[in-house]
Amino acid sequence: MNRKTLVLPAVIGLLAPVLAACGGSDGGGNDDKPIVVGTTDRFAVTKQVPAPFDPAYAYDVGSWNLMRQTVQGLMRVPRGGGEPEPDAAEKCGFTDSGNERYECTLREGLTFADGTPITSSDVKFSLARVLSLKAETAIRGLFTNIDTMETPSKRKVVFHLKSADATFPYKLATPNAGLVSSKQYSAKKFRKGFQLDGSGPYTVDMQSKGGELTKAVYTKNPKYKGSIELQNNKAEVRPFASSAAMTAKLKSGEVDVLGRTITPAEVKSMSENPPKHVSLVESPGLEISYVAFNTESGQASDKAVRQAMAQLIDRGEIASKAYGTAAEPLYSIVPATITGHTNPFFNVYGDPSTEKARTILGKANITTPVKLDLTYTTDHYGTQTKKQFEVLSKQLNDSGLFDVTIKGKPWDTFRGEELKRKYDVYGMGWFPDFADPDSFIAPFLDKENILNTPYDNEEIRSKLIPQSRSEADRLSATPSIEDIQDIVAKDVPMLPIWQGKTYAAARDDITGVEWVLSSSSVLQLWELGRGVAG
Repeated sequence: MNRKTLVLPAVIGLLAPVLAACGGSDGGGNDDKPIVVGTTDRFAVTKQVPAPFDPAYAYDVGSWNLMRQTVQGLMRVPRGGGEPEPDAAEKCGFTDSGNERYECTLREGLTFADGTPITSSDVKFSLARVLSLKAETAIRGLFTNIDTMETPSKRKVVFHLKSADATFPYKLATPNAGLVSSKQYSAKKFRKGFQLDGSGPYTVDMQSKGGELTKAVYTKNPKYKGSIELQNNKAEVRPFASSAAMTAKLKSGEVDVLGRTITPAEVKSMSENPPKHVSLVESPGLEISYVAFNTESGQASDKAVRQAMAQLIDRGEIASKAYGTAAEPLYSIVPATITGHTNPFFNVYGDPSTEKARTILGKANITTPVKLDLTYTTDHYGTQTKKQFEVLSKQLNDSGLFDVTIKGKPWDTFRGEELKRKYDVYGMGWFPDFADPDSFIAPFLDKENILNTPYDNEEIRSKLIPQSRSEADRLSATPSIEDIQDIVAKDVPMLPIWQGKTYAAARDDITGVEWVLSSSSVLQLWELGRGVAG
């Protein structure tokens, strides 16, 4: 069976049974042959990235996707999105009217995969590690609002927050809030290498060569207690150097599912000329791409330079030339489909205009052409990243107002240097920690942000972010969210470019493909099953 399926939130529940029927899944997950999932994400242990799978260190979508299968959190976001539900916990909830006291009760008989009982002390230990180890990735920023943690009983843990935070349940659903054992994870240092242990639905055997991961083999954890129902007993994630190499293995049957990242060219090819026994699934995505700035260094430290770039770029051309139909122009740091989204960059700058950009630079007495080095990562957001920044730099240079040189570096080097503020202008991508506007704001603009940016807007940090988090009804947080977006459009500490779609492809004897990647690109291996080819 050859098919291309568009999965939309409004109809996803209706499509799921149809897709499952096409595959003919037996639902039992009794086949011990692993379901092989390909990815173009690379995983290496380097001096810059020593602990890619330690919950107290890792903060990128690729690592998170491998961690989620093995490390269990108190909460988890259901496969179709929505509010988090208990996983390691039996129940959780705010116990006050101000969203400052959050209490969880663990499931009875909960254990790590090695059989060690899990208690509330393990919960406290796990989150205390994240806070105390202070990883340069800034992952602790998700939890710095925790004031104290109490363990009144072996199964109960109470979080006292410094200020109201209605998004706290979502943060407890991230892999960095995953429960780890003090037997395997030190309180004083990161767990280096590829080791990964927890109480999640799978155990994992990570195989590597030359400091780089070659495959991660997941086996059903018989001791798992949680809300996930596994549709298979074994799955394998296998990294590939390119989308083309990954797709070739899918066509030959050596790979069952393609995850991140299928290039636009491969999407187009599979859409127009579907390979035999291969299915392509498309769904709305929350991935965003943007240019970030060191606002205290180089030419880009001048706000007028950043504003002029915002005035010049043609997002539609960048998206179409680099990604085809797989990306759409984005005029805010908060993507469309997220509550509170507006289009402030279009409202402020309108259509691209060289004359308006020239005026901005002229009023600031800036000599043109402005020379800039723009650095991007060659291997973390897909092979089309280079094309994206070639188009963007050409737009800027063709105006005569800029002289931009682009440089590509591998992620293992890029990320470490970016955190040390070695780049004045650089390209980044983002997959949200959870589907809430806070996850597109605080990681970039709050204290201890993921970019280690020097940009500090007091109104955003001290007033608007706390104000938005105090609203349990997220719709009520919209005014604060809109104000933040407006400030960003005027100050331009970051420049949004596009919002992407999510694609997965699979052999048509595989079921659950429509669930394997969420809109936030969360990998859910447990949804995959093996049925009968159509």
